[in-house]
Amino acid sequence: MPLPDGGNTPWPPEHCAPINQQYATWAAWWTGDVDQLAAVYGGGGNGGTGRDTTGFFASESGGFRANVGRVVGAVRRWFWGSRASTTQQRTRLHVPLAGDIASASADLLFSEPPTFEVGGDRPATPAGDTPADPTQVRLDELIDGGTTYAILLEAAEICAAMGGVYLRVVWDPKTRPGRPWITAAQPDVAVPEWAWGQLTAVTFWRELSRKGRLVVRHLERHEPGRIIHGVYQGYEDQLGTPIPLTDAPETAGLADERLVDGNTILTGAQDRLTVVYVPNMRPNRVWRNNPHAAYLGRSDYSGVEPLMDALDLVWSSWVRDVDLGKARLVVPREYMTSHGKGQGASVDLDQEIYEPINAMAPETGGAEITQVQFNIRVAEHQSTVDSLKGQIVGSAGYSPQTFGLVDTVAITATEVAAKERRSLITRDRKAQYWRPELAAIVETLLWVDKAQFGSGIVPQPVDVEFADAVSVDPLAQAQTLQALHVAEAISIEEKVRTLHPDWTDVQVAEEVGRIKQDFGIGPLQDPSTFTGLTPTEQADPLAPPVSEPTGVGTSKPYG
Repeated sequence: MPLPDGGNTPWPPEHCAPINQQYATWAAWWTGDVDQLAAVYGGGGNGGTGRDTTGFFASESGGFRANVGRVVGAVRRWFWGSRASTTQQRTRLHVPLAGDIASASADLLFSEPPTFEVGGDRPATPAGDTPADPTQVRLDELIDGGTTYAILLEAAEICAAMGGVYLRVVWDPKTRPGRPWITAAQPDVAVPEWAWGQLTAVTFWRELSRKGRLVVRHLERHEPGRIIHGVYQGYEDQLGTPIPLTDAPETAGLADERLVDGNTILTGAQDRLTVVYVPNMRPNRVWRNNPHAAYLGRSDYSGVEPLMDALDLVWSSWVRDVDLGKARLVVPREYMTSHGKGQGASVDLDQEIYEPINAMAPETGGAEITQVQFNIRVAEHQSTVDSLKGQIVGSAGYSPQTFGLVDTVAITATEVAAKERRSLITRDRKAQYWRPELAAIVETLLWVDKAQFGSGIVPQPVDVEFADAVSVDPLAQAQTLQALHVAEAISIEEKVRTLHPDWTDVQVAEEVGRIKQDFGIGPLQDPSTFTGLTPTEQADPLAPPVSEPTGVGTSKPYG
């Protein structure tokens, strides 16, 4: 399927409207921008039509207009949906717990870099070492240390907040010569196509410029084996007329590529897409009946938005109590010093000498200075905030300990795993979605590297292994292995594999041999061949026996 013809074609496509509306809501919680939250829930925007998901959050009263009155009436009952009074300033604060949840999800998955290996165990050479696989060597170069891992951390945070993320292979000899690399793409600027739950094509889009109502967009369509580019000049809600790639500075460099039909780049990755979609969690309860979105992932915020709204309400109420709790003095007007007509009056609290005034004494009913100070309901607010936070992180799939909501002392790794069990289960579940997609995109990276840069490698399937979320306590592991050894329930080989799970079969075999040699462990001798002779005597029966040395400290036989 080629790129759209343009003209009056709506963009983004109409079926993306409810999807982009939900993306806008999740993005507002993730970013923690109070103007965005007020725009989403206050009905001050386009009602989630999905048009311009990055520009309509300018203000609460900006161009974000709701198109469904019933929905607007519902969201305005939310804390962030209520309008601020025109006569009194209302303090509305946001607790950035949503951002903390997305960051925690990324840290649980990629706090330690995953490992990427091609092929299986390779036979050792006669010298005992394992030859290096050229493909593995090149893969290690492409992963490029911390660069790829930083991209994965970024992608994991996007995935947790927005329900999913796209990973795509890109290359640009001017930016990074000699190699392709992997980048993360936001899901709210993508139009995916599915077949039986598999991503078959996806079109990314971005705004290159906007002047009044005139908008220039760049569309980048990924299909198996090729990428199609197009630039359109249209309006905010229409794609408009196709224009040459060279007319836009951002896409002019594409003309230097080996283009087919003037706008197509052959990736060389055979029938593979240069993009994968990583869902955060499935199934997506919000879009389960939407054929265009049923295979998209669900956000960690899905279903807990009302709780996060209530948390902001309680936090704002707490701060309001602090503001109202400021000490105030009610003083007679005669005590105040006038600053002139129209300039108001004030009381100098540091003034030591006051002039007498003609006023009734306090004991006879006259005015006096009165202190007014309201109580700050600290305990009530703190308890409510903690309860809401615990419910939010629990519903999102994490343990309260992950966010420091429970006071703990120094504990062992085993105790950490027990207390963090809910978070670790969620982490393992997410890893099941990440592992196959990471393996696929890294293998595609090898294909693109071979085709575009002539690396000469043989692309192979890639195995992805995630690091342990909690480091194993060496003492606890040693005690476990010792108990199994005493119970005669574990072999030397299994002990070595448990202690070194990342070792190959060759490394394990060598370590087992060294352990047996150190402890003199070997095959049992056949009793029928026992002679009582030393190995030297067995080799030369006629050799004289070895006499023991004599001298100080040696014993002599009796007789």
